[in-house]
Amino acid sequence: MSKTEIKQVRCAIYTRKSTNEGVNEDFTSLDSQRESAENYIASQKNQGWIALAESYNDYGFTGANMERPGLEKLLKDIKDGRIDCVVVYKVDRLSRSLLDFTSLLNMFEQHNVTFVSITQHFNTNSSMGRLTLNILLSFAQFEREIISERTRDKIAGARKRGKFTGGNPALGYDYDFKSKKLTINTKEASLIIKIFKLYIKERSLLSTANKLNEQGYQTKIHVRKGKIAGGVPFNKLNLDYILRNVLYIGKVKYKDELFEGEQDPIISDDLFNTVQEALNERRTVQRKKWAKTGGGLLSKIFRCEHCNAAMVYNYSYKKNYKYRYYMCHRVTKSGFDSCPTKTIAAQNCENTILDCLQKICDDQRLKLEEWTAYTDEQKREIMRSIVQVVYYDAVDPTIKIKLIKDPQTYQFKINLKQGRVYRPREEEKTNKQPHIRLLLLLAHQVQTMIKEDPTKDLKTIASWLNMNYSRICDIITLTLLSPAIQEEIICSDDERLLKVPEYKMRTILRELHWGKQLEKWHALLHKYSAVRASDSALLTS
Repeated sequence: MSKTEIKQVRCAIYTRKSTNEGVNEDFTSLDSQRESAENYIASQKNQGWIALAESYNDYGFTGANMERPGLEKLLKDIKDGRIDCVVVYKVDRLSRSLLDFTSLLNMFEQHNVTFVSITQHFNTNSSMGRLTLNILLSFAQFEREIISERTRDKIAGARKRGKFTGGNPALGYDYDFKSKKLTINTKEASLIIKIFKLYIKERSLLSTANKLNEQGYQTKIHVRKGKIAGGVPFNKLNLDYILRNVLYIGKVKYKDELFEGEQDPIISDDLFNTVQEALNERRTVQRKKWAKTGGGLLSKIFRCEHCNAAMVYNYSYKKNYKYRYYMCHRVTKSGFDSCPTKTIAAQNCENTILDCLQKICDDQRLKLEEWTAYTDEQKREIMRSIVQVVYYDAVDPTIKIKLIKDPQTYQFKINLKQGRVYRPREEEKTNKQPHIRLLLLLAHQVQTMIKEDPTKDLKTIASWLNMNYSRICDIITLTLLSPAIQEEIICSDDERLLKVPEYKMRTILRELHWGKQLEKWHALLHKYSAVRASDSALLTS
């Protein structure tokens, strides 16, 4: 009588450790996990189990997600039909996420692969085994979340005590592994001081970045996972990060709070605060400008092919004309020398692309008699409903258009840089009035309306003026200013009033005494009259 042939079960052993601790030891945690799994498989030899020689290891990878090279290799071999059983030391070695683990089990079932944890005995082929597995995994996920919470609390406590909590040291500092503190890098610290003073002089992130790049300066070089990172030219983004970093005044930021840091400061508080005010004023102006822009006809669908970057719509005023244009986003970060496209006159560009669309698309809305009847907003909506993307290559002047409902790419040999069409201003301002004067006059007008007709309230007036209630309340508080300040705002021809932003008046309004309000007001005006002198003093110091 012949013996029944035993089917061979090819077992893949998966091992994982969350940290790199002990990676250089002769016998690591992964070796221990594999040895235990091999012993278990050997005990099942009579069932036909054999351990595959292939290693599926992940050292220093979290179990919270599936982005692990060892796991990806395991899944690929399962799909290729090379594995019959997956063996792990514990369930949480494969995954600590219930959602990820469920998807892995479904994938195992689709390829007839069983799953075994050698320290937690269950059978995934039965409903009770799967229930037990899900319960165990739920506790594994709970444990991971508890560890995450403890880690966050520990980092928060360290930040509040001013400690460095890891990551790459900022430009100007090095990490001392003995004291576990940030120490000043003298050479880089001098560059930090230069950057802050240069920005005060230039008053532009892009201009400051270009000046630094011309002198051969670069960002800090780091070694990350054996690879060199950093050492790139300055641009608006990394420069803005440096100029707003409170590390340089000896502080540490946690959420929205500042704490005294253990590191020594590189620059003075006065220099840092001067830069912050300049950055905030410029940001306020940019936000107001973008709020009024409304977007161009090709916004969000127009791209520079050379840089693979968006062509951003913008405009500027000069004399009696409004200059509308599209600018490559790379230019806004790295300067005009970084892109051959640079800027394109908007009117000429939009008309040219509209002509191209009328040739390749039979949408009736693009016909001239229909198109001119639409508002700008309606035109943008129509354009985005038809066009997927428009590329422009300035090196070999070519327009490429991809439609949403047509897989074909249409090309036109047209140079958009030739010719400029400008749109005249709809209203030309002859005398520019200070913004705070207009707000104060509006506040008095609202106050008069309420006095003349007590039945009117602020909410009613706000709806008439197309404002929200909180905004009208902010404006009317300007009537609480000292009469002397109000008289100066309304009657004075002082050009410094043009520079005073509304938010600066809020600090003056916190003072209830008119005399103290006057002191702060005169200090504010003096600041704007002496700003150039203070800049020169900082640059020569």
